[in-house]
Amino acid sequence: MKWNAAWPVPWKRLFIEWCIIGVVVAIASFVFTNNRSLGSYLSIPFGGVIYVAFGAVLAKFGYQRKTLKQLRAAAAAAPPRQLGRTTTPTARQRPAPTSRTSTGPRTAPPKKRR
Repeated sequence: MKWNAAWPVPWKRLFIEWCIIGVVVAIASFVFTNNRSLGSYLSIPFGGVIYVAFGAVLAKFGYQRKTLKQLRAAAAAAPPRQLGRTTTPTARQRPAPTSRTSTGPRTAPPKKRR
């Protein structure tokens, strides 16, 4: 796909996603690590700038993720899946024996003693 300046960038959606991700990362970092330095938490907004910029570039190339509403509508419109066995079971044929397979325990004649 080519760059198209006319394609819209979903700024609001990108910022909301980044806010949610940033809050979860900050809470997880605070709770599960002993890291309490301010420098570590200043990297979260920097990562958000990169996230939003990358999302904007992808939007200009035509990438647009589906929303949950669109995914639910597509799932509702799809035919229901059948669980379990199919109506016509297909019996799989047993493969023919080869030199590396056997039909049971080997019954070779005993060796002669010298």
